Amino acid sequence: MSSIQNSIDVILKQGILPLYFNADESKSIAILKTLYNAGIRAVEYTSRGSEAFSNFKKMIEVRNAEMPEMLLGIGTIKNLAQAETYYLTGADFFISPGFVPEIASFLIAKEVLYAPGCMTPTEIIAAENAGVKFIKLFPGNILGSDFMSAIKDVFPNLIFMPTGGVDTTRQSIETWFNAGVSAVGMGSKLISKEVMEYAAYETIEKETKRVLDLIETIRK
Repeated sequence: MSSIQNSIDVILKQGILPLYFNADESKSIAILKTLYNAGIRAVEYTSRGSEAFSNFKKMIEVRNAEMPEMLLGIGTIKNLAQAETYYLTGADFFISPGFVPEIASFLIAKEVLYAPGCMTPTEIIAAENAGVKFIKLFPGNILGSDFMSAIKDVFPNLIFMPTGGVDTTRQSIETWFNAGVSAVGMGSKLISKEVMEYAAYETIEKETKRVLDLIETIRK
C-alpha cells in the first residue's frame, strides 16, 4: 500500500488520472499495460460492472509481477463494504462519485488516499473536516472551470481534480489548470468505448503520451 502523500505525489506528477472499465479481463489488463508504457504511473479502474472485482484482482496480480511502479486505484466506490473489499484486494487509492464519511474514516486510518467527488462547497467542507486532502470535482462538465476559480481561495489546503467533460485539447486542459486544479481525470475522452472495442492500444498509447506532453508544456 502506498501512503496518502505518495499517491498524491504520483498523480500530481503526471497531472492526469486515466480512468476506465472494461468487462473483458484481457482488455482491462492490456489497457493497463498500454498506459504504463505511455508513462502513466497511477490509474483508476472503475467499479461499474459485475466483472469489476474479478478483473481488478487479476490486474493487481499482473501489476505486482510486471509493473511495480504503477499505482492501481479503484473508482465508483459508494459504501464501506466496497471499500473494505477492495482494500483487502490491494487497491492503492479510492475514488468516489460523492463524499461518504464512513469510507473517509476507514481509509484515512489505513493511510490510504481517498478522493471523494464533490459538487458543492458544503460537500467540500465536510470532506475537508473529515481529513480528506484530495477532492474530485464531479461532474466537471456541469461545474465548469469558473466554479474552480471561484472556490480555490476558500480551500487553499486542498488539491482539486475535475473528472467528467475534460477534453484532451490544449484549450480544455489549460483552462482547468489556469483555474487552479492540480490534475485532471480523464475517462472516455482518453479511452473511448470504440478504442477499447477494437483493441486500438497504439491509439491509446499515442494519445496518452500526447496529453502527458501537453500537460508538461502547460505547467511550465
